[in-house]
Parts: sequence; structure tokens; C-alpha cells
Amino acid sequence: MKVSLGPGPGSVLLLTLWVQLVLSGVYASDGTKNCKLFSDSESERKVLSRVEALANKSFTGESKSKDESYTYTFQLCGDAGGVQGAGVTQYDPKSKKTVVVGQYNATQAIGGSDWVMLIYRNGDRYDGHCSKEKRKAIIMISCNREADMGTLEVVLEDRERLEDCFYLFELDSSAVCPVIKSRLSAGSIILIIAVCLLAVYLIGGFLYQRLVVGAKGMEQFPNYSFWVEVGNMTADGCDFVCRSKNRHEAPAYRGVSAEPLEEEPEERDDHLLPM
Repeated sequence: MKVSLGPGPGSVLLLTLWVQLVLSGVYASDGTKNCKLFSDSESERKVLSRVEALANKSFTGESKSKDESYTYTFQLCGDAGGVQGAGVTQYDPKSKKTVVVGQYNATQAIGGSDWVMLIYRNGDRYDGHCSKEKRKAIIMISCNREADMGTLEVVLEDRERLEDCFYLFELDSSAVCPVIKSRLSAGSIILIIAVCLLAVYLIGGFLYQRLVVGAKGMEQFPNYSFWVEVGNMTADGCDFVCRSKNRHEAPAYRGVSAEPLEEEPEERDDHLLPM
């Protein structure tokens, strides 16, 4: 009988999975902190925090022409294409060669109200363009509320100059969209609540009168008898408050009796007639 004190295959597998989960959790928690700013400042750190949702996610785009075809990979503050330190890579399927366009350890972040622009510097040097300077990638991330994670679009590679050449990319994402603030005032909210309560009163009262009471016609209106008298009561109240004339005022000439006069006896003139 043999007793094995060493770890078995199952325990080794569990230990490996646990280590991977821990490392992935630590890596994910870093987020944009992996990016090293070319000129470190608090304002640029705030701009990077706006695109935190895009951290550790890979985006690919293709650029095709008659003579050239490249595949670009962009990763925010992560190793693009598996190349250590690369923020943007360029892959040539013909030569099977991967070129680092920009590194995330030399990042510059510029932000506006609904956009963020990232600049990755210190890429591989050009072979025969731009005075053999280092490559540079510019990624323009624009607001699009309908796209959580958009697709990477290759706009251009500006290398027909002596210096300061760059690759330009575009990416749409809702991560950089500004927060929409509510523009409803307190009066508007009260009005909306009042309209909702009125609708509940009318609909509920109508259904009750029709289904429970069995009313027909205008009688289905809730509290119909009360609302019919509202107009009369309002008019009476207005008449009582606003009118100053006394409708029971006595006649202006007090010497004349207000009582009806008794009929005087009719004078007979029959004796004037000839006999």
C-alpha cells in the first residue's frame, strides 16, 4: 500500500484555475491604471477614467488597398495582439510581420464633452518614411449611445511627410457620452402627477359607474351630479363676492306707496244722455 502526499492532477488543475482567476481579477481591477501617461497630469487621468469601460477589450480593423492590406488591433491600456506594451499593432498577412504602431506606456489623453482622443507614441520606427521616426497612433473615441462597444475604423496613415506622421483610427462608444440631466422643474413634476391622478380618477370612476352601478350615458361620469352643480355654485359664489348691488333695494321715491292703489269707483255719466 502506497500513500501519496503530493498533489494529484485534480488539485493541480484547481490551483491553476484559482491562480488564473486571481490574476485576471487583479488585471481587470487595474483598468486604465496600466496606461502610463507621456506627461502625467490629473486632467489626463480624469479623461482616461471616462473610458474605463473599454479597458482590457480588444478591437480590430482592416485597411485594404490595391497593393497593401493590413489588420490593426487596438487595446486600451493592454497588450494589443499579445505584444507586450503595445497599444496598437499592425499585422501584414503577406509578410506575417507584426509592427507596433504605438505603446500604452507613452499615452496622451485629450477629452471633450462627448469625445476622447488617445495618442499612443513610441511605436516601431519607419523603414523609409518620415525620417525613420517612431510611429504614432491616434484613436478618436466618439459618443454613440447606441453602441456600447463599436468597431475600430482605420481612417488613414499619414506618412507622406518628413516628420510627425501618424495613424488615425475612429471608434464609437457610449462610454464617452455625457450624462443626460433631467430638465423637469418642480412645477412640471407636480403637473404630471396631477394629470396622472386625474386620469386614474376618470378611468376608475367610469369603470365603477358602468360595471358596478350599471349607469348609462352621462351618468357614467364619476360624481356626475356634483360636477353638474359646480357651475351653478361657482356662479352663485362669484355673484355673492363680486356684486355690490342690493337686489332687494326699496324704490327711489319713498312718497309713492309701493302697494297697489285701490281702484277708484267708475264715474257714471248716464245722466248726461238725453232722455
